[in-house]
Amino acid sequence: MGAATARELARRGFHVLAGVRRDHDADAIRGPGIEPVIIDITRSDHIQALTTRLHDDPRPLRALVNNAAIQANAPVEAFSLEEWRNMFEVNLFGQIAVTQALLPALIDSSGRVVNISSVGGKVAMAAYGPYAGTKFALEAVSDSLRRELAPLCVDVVVVEPGAVRTEMLSRAGTARVLTSEQAGRYGGLVHAVTAQAAASTKVGLSADDAATVIAKAVTARKPRTRYTIGHDAALITRLVRVVGDRTLDRILAAALRRHFPQPST
Repeated sequence: MGAATARELARRGFHVLAGVRRDHDADAIRGPGIEPVIIDITRSDHIQALTTRLHDDPRPLRALVNNAAIQANAPVEAFSLEEWRNMFEVNLFGQIAVTQALLPALIDSSGRVVNISSVGGKVAMAAYGPYAGTKFALEAVSDSLRRELAPLCVDVVVVEPGAVRTEMLSRAGTARVLTSEQAGRYGGLVHAVTAQAAASTKVGLSADDAATVIAKAVTARKPRTRYTIGHDAALITRLVRVVGDRTLDRILAAALRRHFPQPST
């Protein structure tokens, strides 16, 4: 999704500094209007190098798109504290670190911050606790930042994707974090959650479609505070506003039920 967004923004005439983790990814995305930048957003020296790169460029910084994230589907009990901390370092604290570093330039240019959240930033489904926790937090930080920066003419926009056909699902950790005892308690749930995610991703929007929405969040003259990506995200975000917790619990459980492994006969 990040690569597709970089290409879409370059197509619209932007010079895009595209953050990547590896040289191989840099080679794959490099092209007209796209300058790859090796960056690990949990490393202060990498962020400082990005800040220096921008400081030496006479062009104003138009927007920052915070897209980096990792995902893992695991029950709260089964996700180690070390893994919890690592997920928050990437999905929340790294985003804040980059934003803090680039805010002076964005304020000077009346630019924009676009934070890529998730439908998981609105509803925390079973086995999504760690990932949803980071996205709920990112939503809250975005709200506060939007209100802080409004007087300074800097917009803060949140984008909430639903199912998008990307490689994130294949990189998500599941059974690897379960002990045998935990597998006995949660094995069926993790199986169902993984199967449900795979099924929804298979019919989800393309990364190019998602990139079009993100580019709109970057370029709209008067952007909305939030954009959803996909009908599923739009439906769920509306549902959360109108039904109670217990009702939502039953709806989510019913949607998950058919993905549980069938008992052997």
